[in-house]
Formats: sequence, structure tokens, C-alpha cells
Amino acid sequence: MHALKVTRAEDFPEWYQAVVRDADLAELSPTRGCMIIKPWGYGIWERIQGELDRRIKESGHDNYYFPLLIPLSFIAKEADHVEGFAKEMAVVTHHRLKKIDGALKPDPEAELAEPFIIRPTSETIIGDAFSRWVKSYRDLPLKLNQWANVMR
Repeated sequence: MHALKVTRAEDFPEWYQAVVRDADLAELSPTRGCMIIKPWGYGIWERIQGELDRRIKESGHDNYYFPLLIPLSFIAKEADHVEGFAKEMAVVTHHRLKKIDGALKPDPEAELAEPFIIRPTSETIIGDAFSRWVKSYRDLPLKLNQWANVMR
């Protein structure tokens, strides 16, 4: 272990990355923008999540989990909202791979009728569910929480 070369006050993002790296909490993965969270890092996350989850439940909220794959048509409804990160969205266009010319590639016969976006945010899929669940003011309040990853 070595001393950090930058202070938190000088450059917070660089300092934070150095702390995570030098404490062996996580490392960069081969997938751009993703990290492999190691046991100490995951242990810290579990403690934080456990405390927050306890407080969230004490406040009357329930945990829900909404799909990772969101129909493109849902995202299109929120075009203005997602415009800032639209170019960073991951799109699923096929439902299987096929060996073509010796390499695995998307099977041309397996193209989806509607592409899916890997969850960049959950508002659209949650809004769709709310439109079915909330029919009058008597259905409110809905107090929910979702622990989920997003992909941008």
C-alpha cells in the first residue's frame, strides 16, 4: 500500500478512485464503465444497503423490482428526459446468437420485434406499472423502493 498522490480537496474523483483501488475494494472490469466489486467493497455496500433498507422499511416503504429490459417504446415516450444519456444506452436487438463464418453473431432470424433498452433509469417501466395500480386517490400513497443497477 502506498500513500495517495492527491487529496480529496484537490481532485475528489481521482482521490476516490485511488482509495477504491488502493484499499482493494474494486477493480475495473473488461467491460467499459463497469467494476468488479471485491469482498471488502461488497461488504461495505452490504452494510450501507442494510442500514438504508432498514430505514426505508421503517418509513413504510416496500421493496419492488422492475425489469432490467425496457421496451424501446417506453423510452421513446420520455425522449426529452433521456436525451442527455440516449447515446449511452445499451440496446438489445436479438434473442439469440448463431455461429456464422466461425464466429458467434446475432442470429439474423432472431431479431426482436421491438428492441429493448437495458435499464438506464426506471421511471418509464415504473410509470407503466403505476398506470395499472393507481386508479384513484385511494390507491395512494405508493411507497416503494428499488435496489437496482442502471446501465449508461
